[in-house]
Amino acid sequence: MSTESKKKQSPDQKNAPSKAPAPLSDLKIKYTKIFINHEWHDSASGKKFPVYNPANGEKICEVEEGDKEDVDKAVKAAREAFQLGSPWRRMDASERGRILNKLADLMERDRMILSTLECLDGGKPFSAAYYADVPGAIKSLRYCAGWADKNHGRTIPSDGDFFTFTRHEPVGVCGQIIPWNFPLVMFAWKLAPALCCGNTVVIKPAEQTPLSALYMGSLIQEAGIPPGVVNIVPGYGPTAGAAISHHMDVDKVAFTGSTEVGKMIKEAAGKSNLKRVTLELGGKSPIVIFADADLDSAVEHSHNGLFYHQGQCCIACSRIFVEEPIYDEFVRRSVEKAKTRVLGDPVTPGVNQGPQIDKEQFDRILELIESGKKEGAKLECGGCAWGKKGFFIEPTVFSDVKDDMRIAKEEIFGPVQQILKFKTVDEVIKRANNTTYGLAAGVFTKDLDKALTFATALQAGVVWVNCYSALSSQCPFGGFKMSGNGREMGEYGLHEYTEVKTVTIKVPQKNS
Repeated sequence: MSTESKKKQSPDQKNAPSKAPAPLSDLKIKYTKIFINHEWHDSASGKKFPVYNPANGEKICEVEEGDKEDVDKAVKAAREAFQLGSPWRRMDASERGRILNKLADLMERDRMILSTLECLDGGKPFSAAYYADVPGAIKSLRYCAGWADKNHGRTIPSDGDFFTFTRHEPVGVCGQIIPWNFPLVMFAWKLAPALCCGNTVVIKPAEQTPLSALYMGSLIQEAGIPPGVVNIVPGYGPTAGAAISHHMDVDKVAFTGSTEVGKMIKEAAGKSNLKRVTLELGGKSPIVIFADADLDSAVEHSHNGLFYHQGQCCIACSRIFVEEPIYDEFVRRSVEKAKTRVLGDPVTPGVNQGPQIDKEQFDRILELIESGKKEGAKLECGGCAWGKKGFFIEPTVFSDVKDDMRIAKEEIFGPVQQILKFKTVDEVIKRANNTTYGLAAGVFTKDLDKALTFATALQAGVVWVNCYSALSSQCPFGGFKMSGNGREMGEYGLHEYTEVKTVTIKVPQKNS
């Protein structure tokens, strides 16, 4: 590791001890079946699907392939667990919070197992899983546990001789479809607010990364969550995912993934029972570096904001606009930093860039890199596959990128940094907003007026000033435009899992 990379740690290394623990080398995969009603089931069809290690292409195990019949069973179990009189509905709200904290305790106990699973089927560097993902998921559970007995209604001074109040009630059975890039974090982001508010859940993990979600089934049972409250159905999107989206007895769907699939889910909800839909979709997030910015900090945050988890982040700052006077120096430093990245098997200490998730993503990223070359962007470094096995791509930096190039318009979801030049504030605001997406954005400047102007003008659900990827359980997260709708986490995230009921009582008046 270079001197530079030792000095400036990536987000997964911050607050970490000098020597990270080694991942478990002899981990046995115990949970590969469908989890319904606290029981492990074979798929109704008898089918299984393989799960691969993207670092070497080798098969890790086979998992039961859920389909419509399995989803039907899971939804039935969730509906029964939601009925009035069920243990979950009768449970004190404070007890739900205690159980969520118990689940977080169990995750802390099994942190090594969960981190190793994230590393194996997701290609995530072990340090990132151990120091960022697992602790982040635990914090989400604890945050929502604290809200369980505080999500209350209001009294309203309505007109007339009436006493009016509102009740916050659970929505019902929630279908939750989670992505492959942050499987455990997204599991917690979906599960925690739903359970906090008293809902029941059917979760479909991504077929590429189902192992940590299935392990969580065992912890859910151990934590004391009643049977049927959480059901986990691994499978493919067009089958298991579509069955959840179309199901007439699912009251809400929450999805994180591509904009293309998000549209399909919303259409399915409209054609079935008009179920609620929360979508967190793609992004092409801009980050703007003004000439007065702290250049070291801007380079560092832009680097981490793009290359973290091999660029496989919806908030990746994949359009970096740099003011003309510092453009060349920013490019030079960014290339220098990209060349310090250490590629390799994510279980290996010191590695900070693992493989892309699968061959489909690998091929698409390489094709977009080729399009950047053909359309006239300057390839500063990288641009090729790396290694003899697995789906590795070199850290890649393009300069002289123009707004109409594919690499500046399409979500690459890979380790490919695009650096664009700008001259004025008005110009860069228009260019930054010139996208169908609106998930995140960042600005680096020492001028507070400039920062606030930018933060106000940007069409994005999150805007970071002099930082990037600063996420926490307390803060709502979601997008504008085709980056989705609704919010996750924070108090706003609870609204997505709550029905507001108005109750009005006639107040009798005494005769004078």
